[in-house]
Amino acid sequence: MLQEQAQREKEQLERMLEENQLKIEEAQRRAAEEQSKNEEKRYRELEALQRQKEEIQRRRKLEDEQGRAEQMKVLGKKNTRPKLSFALGSK
Repeated sequence: MLQEQAQREKEQLERMLEENQLKIEEAQRRAAEEQSKNEEKRYRELEALQRQKEEIQRRRKLEDEQGRAEQMKVLGKKNTRPKLSFALGSK
């Protein structure tokens, strides 16, 4: 009788251990999925920021080119900066 009770208790403890192990594995899986989801979200945010930076740079370059073209029209020259010559007098 004591042996049967000990066997039942042992089986019950083994079931509890197995259930706990399954709960731990499920919690780890959920945590890994959450981390992966967060990493993907951060990656998409970084990609969006990179696209915004590239668009800003493209616009600035276009504005600079348009400004130079406008300056050339005003000056009527291809060189937008006037050439200055500085003669150094030598004795």
